[in-house]
Amino acid sequence: QVQLVESGGGLVQAGGSLRLSCAASGRTISGYSMAWFRQPPGKEREFVVVINWSGGLGYYGDSVKGRFTISRDNAKNTVYLQMNSLKPEDTAVYYCAATPSVALFPPREAREYESWGQGTQVTVSS
Repeated sequence: QVQLVESGGGLVQAGGSLRLSCAASGRTISGYSMAWFRQPPGKEREFVVVINWSGGLGYYGDSVKGRFTISRDNAKNTVYLQMNSLKPEDTAVYYCAATPSVALFPPREAREYESWGQGTQVTVSS
C-alpha cells in the first residue's frame, strides 16, 4: 500500500491561491489514479478532483471547476492541487487518495480509494 502525506495547507484570504502537495512513499504512483477529497467542518467528505495514471484525464467537482487544477509528477512521486480564487466555502481538511488504475476513467467516490493521507487544513478567510 502506498503511504501519502499532504502538505501546503494554511490560512489564505478569499480570492487568494494555495498549492497543496501529496508526497507518496512505499510504492510509485505511476500506475495509480490520484485524487483529492475534502471534508468541511461538520460535513461529509466530498470529491474534489482526480487525475488518471497518465495525467491526461481528470474530473473536477462542480464546485471547483475553473478554479482548481490537479497535476502529477510521477518522477517525484507527487501529486499537486493548485487552488485559485479561493472562497470561504473551500475551507476544509483536504485529503489525498490513491488507488490502482484499472480503467480508463478514474473513480470519483471515496469508497473506491485504498490509500489516504492524514489531511491538511485549508482555511479561507473572508
